[in-house]
Amino acid sequence: MPEFLFTPQANPVLPVFSQAVISKGTIYVSGNIGCDKDMKIVGDIKAQTRAALENIALVLKAAGSGLDSIVKANIYLTNMARDFGPMNEVYAEFFDKDKMPARTCIGVAALPMGADFEMECTAEIPEK
Repeated sequence: MPEFLFTPQANPVLPVFSQAVISKGTIYVSGNIGCDKDMKIVGDIKAQTRAALENIALVLKAAGSGLDSIVKANIYLTNMARDFGPMNEVYAEFFDKDKMPARTCIGVAALPMGADFEMECTAEIPEK
């Protein structure tokens, strides 16, 4: 049976989805936008990217995983031409340059709450 993860350390989610779901040693993290605990967008693309990745790290930690265990990330940007470069600058700070997860980056028309960035990911939960 899947385990539905909630950690109070991470930002709350809307009542229509979970922060993450764990199944068979894998954690599926829901989309995270760059907001604070009050659900306010935090600033430009760099700030939003950083906030979302920091929140994802908290969710993964609660499951016994971490950013270094991400196997696939999906990123959504509302302005690919403007934001792809600056987003990548911040994104690269969170990962070992020789161990980047597989990733897709998609341009979209809009994201929740007017965000410019959203990321979801799948990660392994290391055996103890």
